[in-house]
Amino acid sequence: MNEDSRPVKRVVCPGCGGESIYAPSNPFRPFCSERCKNLDLGAWASEEFRMPADTSSDDENYGDPKLQ
Repeated sequence: MNEDSRPVKRVVCPGCGGESIYAPSNPFRPFCSERCKNLDLGAWASEEFRMPADTSSDDENYGDPKLQ
């Protein structure tokens, strides 16, 4: 079976929410375009994507047994 006879997989673009072709023919996959890929890269570079952190109220003493 060659690549041309495989069904085309379509996914949701993480950038714009539109349809994107997930195949070697799309160099920007899983994004639909270079624009969406670059916008996502820019968001990561400017630290717009962050994981929430649970911090305790006594952060200054956390983890140092000498100060407890």
